[in-house]
Amino acid sequence: MLQLFNEVSPWLLALGIVAIAEAYSIGLMLLCRRRFGSDRLALNNEVAGFKFAVIGVFYAVLLAFVVVAVWENYRDTETAVRNEAKALADIHHVSYALSGDVGANLRQHLASYIEKVRDSEWPSMARGLASEDAQGELRLLNRALFQGSAQQLRDAELYHHTLDLLTVVSDNRSERLDSSDGSVPTALWLVLLAGAVITLGYPSFFGTSNLVAQILMTASLAALVALTAFVALVLDYPFTGDVQISRAPFEQSLREILQKEPPP
Repeated sequence: MLQLFNEVSPWLLALGIVAIAEAYSIGLMLLCRRRFGSDRLALNNEVAGFKFAVIGVFYAVLLAFVVVAVWENYRDTETAVRNEAKALADIHHVSYALSGDVGANLRQHLASYIEKVRDSEWPSMARGLASEDAQGELRLLNRALFQGSAQQLRDAELYHHTLDLLTVVSDNRSERLDSSDGSVPTALWLVLLAGAVITLGYPSFFGTSNLVAQILMTASLAALVALTAFVALVLDYPFTGDVQISRAPFEQSLREILQKEPPP
């Protein structure tokens, strides 16, 4: 799925999903009308209508649950990206107050880490992977802090605060990496697919005297289900394809770091 999103435009993929759903639903409905006849199928309308209502509600709840879940995960990942970028900028500000060469070393590795995240890790996350270069720079960033020593109470507080900020960076990086390869289990996608097959196939049990009206109703249902499933797919892979979380917070933090002058 990640490879498909990387190689195919999401809008073309949406069109393909809708086309498959329409072909299956309308094709099966026309096949059943031809095989059994509309008059015979019309005998099922009353009983099948009640059953279809139950199936439709059940599948709508399941699909809505998945969409809400992936949307919340998407927003949480966006928040993690912003929090990581803000923590990096805060470390840069605090670094000027650290004694010795610790502050200079931190600033050097901060800029390098952000560049690695922007240029290396973002393309890697599009494939559901982490960047070893970014991981290496993060280790060097931690090592630069631990090589210093707190000689005064003020230094101890600054070291403790910087360590807390580095923890924020590491935790939020782990969160965005965990989200890069999807958050919905495969079993749930299989259930959604099976539910779509059942739901979109159910109109074939109905028979109406107006064929055009039945085709339009069936097509509307298929398009709605397909587009909703497509939204869930796009949101489940927040760093893949044309619709992805922006790396702008890291670019802004990098500009601040490169342009920031030491305090007087």
